[in-house]
Amino acid sequence: MGAKSGKLLCTVAAVLAAFPVLTWEASAQTPPAATETPSPAAPVPAAAAPEAPVVNHAPALTAAPTDAPQQLETPQTTPKQDKPKLASDPAADIVNPTRFGKGAIDDAFGAYQRGLYITAYNLALPRAEAGDGAAQVLIADMQARGLGIPVNLADSAKWYGKAAEQGVPEAQFRYGTILLQGKYAPRDPQKAKVLMKAAADSGNAMAQFNYAQILMQEHPGAVGIDSAYPWFEKAAGQGLADGEYALSQILANGTLTIPRDDTKAREFLIKAAKKGYDTAQLDLGRWFVEGRGGPRDYTSGFGWTLRAAAGGNVAAQAQLAKLYYQGLGVEGDPIKAAAWYIIARRAGLSDHELDSFLDGLDDDQMKAALTEANKLR
Repeated sequence: MGAKSGKLLCTVAAVLAAFPVLTWEASAQTPPAATETPSPAAPVPAAAAPEAPVVNHAPALTAAPTDAPQQLETPQTTPKQDKPKLASDPAADIVNPTRFGKGAIDDAFGAYQRGLYITAYNLALPRAEAGDGAAQVLIADMQARGLGIPVNLADSAKWYGKAAEQGVPEAQFRYGTILLQGKYAPRDPQKAKVLMKAAADSGNAMAQFNYAQILMQEHPGAVGIDSAYPWFEKAAGQGLADGEYALSQILANGTLTIPRDDTKAREFLIKAAKKGYDTAQLDLGRWFVEGRGGPRDYTSGFGWTLRAAAGGNVAAQAQLAKLYYQGLGVEGDPIKAAAWYIIARRAGLSDHELDSFLDGLDDDQMKAALTEANKLR
């Protein structure tokens, strides 16, 4: 048990090390035209859809599966929307007043929510200069995203820093990532850790996930994983796909103190996959095909692999090619198998088994596969 656990710890640590500490700079956007033409407020997220049937968690497929998900079950997304929204994504929480502190800053936030960004900026700036933490976060947010004003990441960092000093959790999280980067403020990992922990303690899910990552980076191996696990649990408990996927990887491998539990790991993969987390979709597809953590279900395995592949996951594209040529979960189709592998190979992936498969196709089949691949591109 001890030797095996050591290998598993290396595996899970390697997987989780691939998670980046989610950064702030990605929030910068090409600024929209600075006009006072109101834009519709972003819709409030709908309530979560009912859970899919227990056995088949795959997206619903038509009788003859096509090369892009059709009539998907939970959630209703298109392939290009499959990547879960991060805290740095302006569409993720642009109308949520709680992220600016203890409630909205009334008229300034109201203008912001209606898309009247210049008005919002002019109303918020005096209050930010007077020390209003919520107004400071609003100004920082607008400067980072170029909403009604030019992008200014350096000034945005300063305002996040001021709001962080006042204990606004959103600012603590964002300024913590800025300090980790060291680009728009002097790099200060220790202060970043303190701010991230404060935001995490306040319930910021992204901060909880990032704080877990910091712990793992500080203590590689079992100690870091065990320390990070409760914070991943907190983030996952708030529905953060990154946290759910992290838990799935830890539970899939186990540690000396965290028992391996494939059933629970599969449950977390399902949760993350339904939110559009493409790596979870790929893993879940494999688990269904292998019967790991629950009943074997080739159709569900194919469906989730197809969804990840259609969303651009290169490894899923290669895996989908294998399912097509082996006829697992779908009627065997060498042309589609070759087409999906051609797409993956164009992205730089190489697979000896699939290379051998391509070598066995005749000229007409290769021509058809290339045509199909060009349609899928």
